[in-house]
Amino acid sequence: MSSAILYIHGFISSPQSIKAQQSKAYAEALGIDCVIPDLPNTPGATFKRVEAVLQDMLGQYQRVGLIGSSLGGFFSTVLAEKYALPAVLVNPAVRPYHLIAHYIGDNFNPYTEEHFQITPAHTRELEQLEPASVTPERYWVLLQSGDETLDYRDAQSYYSACRMTVEEGGDHSFTTFESYLPEIVTFLQLTEK
Repeated sequence: MSSAILYIHGFISSPQSIKAQQSKAYAEALGIDCVIPDLPNTPGATFKRVEAVLQDMLGQYQRVGLIGSSLGGFFSTVLAEKYALPAVLVNPAVRPYHLIAHYIGDNFNPYTEEHFQITPAHTRELEQLEPASVTPERYWVLLQSGDETLDYRDAQSYYSACRMTVEEGGDHSFTTFESYLPEIVTFLQLTEK
């Protein structure tokens, strides 16, 4: 296969999330690989892992596109800027170091049943990763106004120059995600012209 998607899930999530599995099923039906790495629970370790996976993929595939959800949307932005790749961001976290500050202390990931700690050092790791700017043509941002975890207006403002779809209602999981998959694959330029 010459094309692949790197799907980056959010904080306290897993490769078994509904959007990740929908992406994998749709892509693989088209003959496109979809890589959904298991990620550590802490930000710096997560970024090291996704960057290593991406570097490996860039050596294997002619075309790679990114899909990132929530905190995975932030990591996708960092990677899209660094490697000049197209990315679809689903209810992405903006300035996630502010968000993660609310998780300082003990945490539990119900998907992996792991207990882990978030410290002030983790907020600094995220702050250091933030790109100086975004290249608008690389992104398609999918937002739902009913997101109960993140204020969609933050992403709407941050990615204002990018292609964007804002749906009224919904929630943080972006309930209509599956219906966008055909257009997502086209946007990521993963199919033959």
